[in-house]
Amino acid sequence: MKSVVATLTIFLFTILISAQSPAETRAREIAQLINSGDRAAVRKYVAENFADQMRSIPMDRHLNFVSSEHHASRGLEVIGVQDPGVNEVTLAVRSKLTGDLFGLRVSVEPAPPHKVNGIGRRPPKPREGVSKRLSDKEIGRELEAFSKKLADADVFSGTVLLARNGQVVYKGAFGIANKDFNSPNRIDTKFNLGSMNKMFTSVAIAQLVEKGKMSFDDPLSKFIPDFPNADAAKKIQIKHLLTHTSGLGGYFSERYDGMSRERLRTVDDMMNLARADEKEIRFEPGTRWAYSNTGMLVLGKVIEVVSGQNYFDYVRDNIYKPAGMTNTDSYDLDRVNTNLAVGYDRRFTDTGIEWGNNVFSHVIRGGPQGGGYSTVEDLLKFDQALRSGKLVSSETLKILTSSKPELNSPNYGYGFQVDKEQNVAGHGGGFTGINSNLDMYLGSGWSAIVMSNYSRGAGPVQSKMKQLIDAAGN
Repeated sequence: MKSVVATLTIFLFTILISAQSPAETRAREIAQLINSGDRAAVRKYVAENFADQMRSIPMDRHLNFVSSEHHASRGLEVIGVQDPGVNEVTLAVRSKLTGDLFGLRVSVEPAPPHKVNGIGRRPPKPREGVSKRLSDKEIGRELEAFSKKLADADVFSGTVLLARNGQVVYKGAFGIANKDFNSPNRIDTKFNLGSMNKMFTSVAIAQLVEKGKMSFDDPLSKFIPDFPNADAAKKIQIKHLLTHTSGLGGYFSERYDGMSRERLRTVDDMMNLARADEKEIRFEPGTRWAYSNTGMLVLGKVIEVVSGQNYFDYVRDNIYKPAGMTNTDSYDLDRVNTNLAVGYDRRFTDTGIEWGNNVFSHVIRGGPQGGGYSTVEDLLKFDQALRSGKLVSSETLKILTSSKPELNSPNYGYGFQVDKEQNVAGHGGGFTGINSNLDMYLGSGWSAIVMSNYSRGAGPVQSKMKQLIDAAGN
């Protein structure tokens, strides 16, 4: 009898193993690799089990992916298969640090030995059944505990603010603003916005449109007749610049890398750099979407031409001051500026973690395309000023925060990232030592804001706030 049971057990186990798809097998191997944090094992696995296209990616990127996932999670617990498949699978995994769920997606080549040709994260699937709705106090406590857990593990450094209908549900500061002096972050610490300045630039354009001084349909040639050349300026319309569909690129080029940042303080300084690199458009305006810092910079120059003010004075007088944003500006970083966080980047090595700052890698002054500074409290003021009609009308706000599929911009409005399904608009910003985000839940009144002086530091907190907002219901 025992031998029959043993034989049956082996048979069932064999069926279970054989039922596991090649993609799931590889996904579980990747999860084990992340759990180990063993960089030598990563090198060996990549060399033996990654497809050619994956091995063409520098080894440092593979090492950094595994090391950063290990550091951020302290290991993964595999819960099961979230999305099954033969050549692609998403595992449901839980962070051992925070207990939060997410999806680990792995794809493989169809032919044996099924080498890995893709890895990435996916949002978790909603849990089945009726979950308990959380009160605002419960949400605040859970967000604080989550943020503190990340900060204590040195995964997060920054500030967090969650509000409903303009009323703060939770706000807190974590981590270090300046590691040289061990100065802690405060709730009023100013963090670099990265690309979030694009929202201010777009609102400024919308104000000028409301005043009848220009139109979203105006050609660029009406204001700047020769950028990047005369023919392209006639084709590019203001709405193309606002939606990243102009065909322009970005001016963070080799020329930028090789020049002194001290020479880039005004919009004209930045435009001169862009003129040196932008000679032609990359595609016909409105036919494709391609993120363009140069496009937003050009809008800054348009604001100067139309308003008669320099860009920085215009946004200060017409956006920051009316909204009450007293801790927001594009500061000259070679001057004395109080309470600014220094940006830091964690570098994983075979001997441990090394820290570097972004002092010499970023701009000396932000501009229309990004790089200014603000606080979570000021960003809430901006959010509320927009919603209340203090900066633009409600009709114009809808135009700014709605997607533009007719321009091949399905997930971006006029200067605002848009999640049509969730009815969320806002913008994020990222660079070495910079990661900030504002999500405006337009239907439910929630505002979720996080600013971090760590590379990719805001993501976990941003995701957590979304989960908590979902748990609150409407």
